[in-house]
Amino acid sequence: MSTESKSIAAQAELHHQYFLGLQLMVAAEESRQAVFDWMFRLFRRQHEEKFLSSFGKLGLTGLPHAVACAKYHVLSNSMGGVAVEYMEESDTKAWVRFRYPRWMYAGPAICGIPVEASRGFLHGWYAQNGVSLGNPRLGFVCVSEDVTGQFGLCGYFKQYDHDLAESERLIFAPDERPPPYDPAAQPAPPAADWSEARLAKANRNYAVEYIRNGVRALSEVIGPARTLELCQRAARLTGLQQYPAMAAAVGGVDGGPLDAGQFLAGMMPGMGDACVLDVSADGVVRVTQTGLRIVRGLEGPERDNLLACWIELWRGAIHSHRAVMDVVCEIRHDELIWTISRR
Repeated sequence: MSTESKSIAAQAELHHQYFLGLQLMVAAEESRQAVFDWMFRLFRRQHEEKFLSSFGKLGLTGLPHAVACAKYHVLSNSMGGVAVEYMEESDTKAWVRFRYPRWMYAGPAICGIPVEASRGFLHGWYAQNGVSLGNPRLGFVCVSEDVTGQFGLCGYFKQYDHDLAESERLIFAPDERPPPYDPAAQPAPPAADWSEARLAKANRNYAVEYIRNGVRALSEVIGPARTLELCQRAARLTGLQQYPAMAAAVGGVDGGPLDAGQFLAGMMPGMGDACVLDVSADGVVRVTQTGLRIVRGLEGPERDNLLACWIELWRGAIHSHRAVMDVVCEIRHDELIWTISRR
């Protein structure tokens, strides 16, 4: 694996862990209703940005809607490293079953997530598929959830013979069970369009988008100031925890300011960003980072708030070094200027 590929994979895992940590922090410090509202807004935003626009890219255009929706969830999630199985009963009924470990609640994090998180994303995304497709007869039946102690997230898309009321677009049927799994029936993305390199970047983008949309959606629920407080703290803690794994991926050294600057320069190509290092005579390291994929396409307060949170990931990673260092980050419109020195 090339150095760039390693940094892409490390960025994917970092943002995945950040999303997990942020979920746990919100669940611990905010109400269950806030968790539901956050997940609902996050997944509705993801749905509106990605669902229809990805149909052609995944080769789903023209398929029966129930089948297309189920295959969409298998394909899109698999690109993010999420194991999902597909079982088709007919053109009007197709199942999805998420397997463990669950990406959304990896490891023991699942024990700290309230059921409102699951209900939020089911209402935010799954209940909206028929609406987005202009098909008032398409709904989703959930037969099992994760944190309820059942056998994991599982259900089926179904096209009924009548138009559905809003309350019928998502229903629960816990006594139903999926049909047998057939490995030969699993969908795969068009091979000509999805090289290994593109899939690696899609995996990274999958995790990054949860942060880009998650911070904005949380701000709509608990307000910008509280969101900034929680997101910055979760980011700093994630950076502290993830530094050893990231350093191992990109050959980072647990040393002083120069090592910390070289660590940033090794990680940022995984985001498509570029870094230039400069070392002064007194050993102060300055890293100029350009590209800033994390806020690409954003402007105004949304951009500023997301950057303020994201910077804390890297401040935490540098503070994880044995040497105690000061880290100052100056935000310019199209670049970050990192200054790292011994305390």
